[in-house]
Amino acid sequence: MLITNSKILHLCIALGILLGTLSVLFSGQAAGVEAGGAASAEDPEIAGFKLVHLFPQVVPFGEGELLTFAIQYGLIYAGDATLEVRNIAMLDSVRAYHIISTARTSGAFDHVFKVRDRHDSFVDYENLFSLSFEKHLREGRFKRDEKVVFDQKNHVAIYPDKKVPIAPNTQDFLSAVYYARTLPLEVGQAIAMANHTGGKNYPIYIKVLRRERVKVPAGEFDCLVVEPVLQTSSLFEHKGKLTIWVTDDTVKMPVLLRSKVVIGAFEAVLKSYTMSTAERRIIDRKDIPGHGE
Repeated sequence: MLITNSKILHLCIALGILLGTLSVLFSGQAAGVEAGGAASAEDPEIAGFKLVHLFPQVVPFGEGELLTFAIQYGLIYAGDATLEVRNIAMLDSVRAYHIISTARTSGAFDHVFKVRDRHDSFVDYENLFSLSFEKHLREGRFKRDEKVVFDQKNHVAIYPDKKVPIAPNTQDFLSAVYYARTLPLEVGQAIAMANHTGGKNYPIYIKVLRRERVKVPAGEFDCLVVEPVLQTSSLFEHKGKLTIWVTDDTVKMPVLLRSKVVIGAFEAVLKSYTMSTAERRIIDRKDIPGHGE
């Protein structure tokens, strides 16, 4: 059963933590996705929720932030994952947050299915959309390396061998995590977001379900409970749901992620965190009419 569920373990680490989207691959032909990458309010997955398109307000993270998670299956410790804002980098003369996620199985799980994954996202400092994304996957005998550059001005994703049209303000699945943290979340919302992964556009939305107080190794937190809508996914073949608890404040730090499987659930629980000493800032999006005024 551990071999069968090893992919789910990785997804709980590398996507769950990376937000609900966070390696979620949606089909552009899935029900509820309109031309141009917009989510449809008629999709039954968000029935009863108010579909909204939100833009960044307060940026609560910065250089030096590090979140460390333990991955558990019941009482079994399966591995660790990290989310880190490594530094403010320069990418073609543009300032960008260099965000890194890693996922690795523990010694015991290494004998069943060894995972050593890393994802790097460069997120535009001013506009908070993705500028570049690369992944380095080492899962058992499987290896994959991929890099894509996002030309947000011309709305094109550039690969070594092809170019793919993208929607305005497109995110990769890692930048989407941090983008969501800048939004004013309210219970009852379904937040639409443009996403591009693996050469395709995958529109997604995140439902804000309720408020709860949870206790994890890193402490006890008042949280908002959110759920990424998984319409069609080549990775989430188990058809389970991913639920994420983020702190109910301006930081919106993910503290608990739960992915249900056939028997039980995998959880990613925050065990330690280091906050950035950088001052939180207000985003003024000049490219959006009425924003920042």
